[in-house]
Amino acid sequence: MIEFFNPADAPAPGAFSRATRAAGLVFVSGTGAGNDIGGAPREGTAAQQTRWALENVAAILRAAGSSLDRVVQVTLLIQDPADYHEINAEYVTHFPEGLPARHTARFGVPTRAKVAFASIALGPDAALAP
Repeated sequence: MIEFFNPADAPAPGAFSRATRAAGLVFVSGTGAGNDIGGAPREGTAAQQTRWALENVAAILRAAGSSLDRVVQVTLLIQDPADYHEINAEYVTHFPEGLPARHTARFGVPTRAKVAFASIALGPDAALAP
């Protein structure tokens, strides 16, 4: 069974769900630093947009019964490679227990956002190793 998650207070995302849950995993679509998850990107530094985007990812994960500490894989979508080190400096603070596997790609769609994240996390029924 596949469950679809779109937080009630978020604008309609378009041709995708904010997250899906299947086979014990939660898959979060690319999420930026918009107000109210998915709104227009907030203006700010790359570090600020990283923090806001990860706060939005965390809210979507909560709605699906998961959290940032259960993330196993992240895709970093970046607009300007010059922001890479600033983004990383903020990013690591959100995963104090260990960094998920990650890959990085440049945005393929026009956007004002500096950064966005997609992720895969363990769902609420998936056990963490002791």
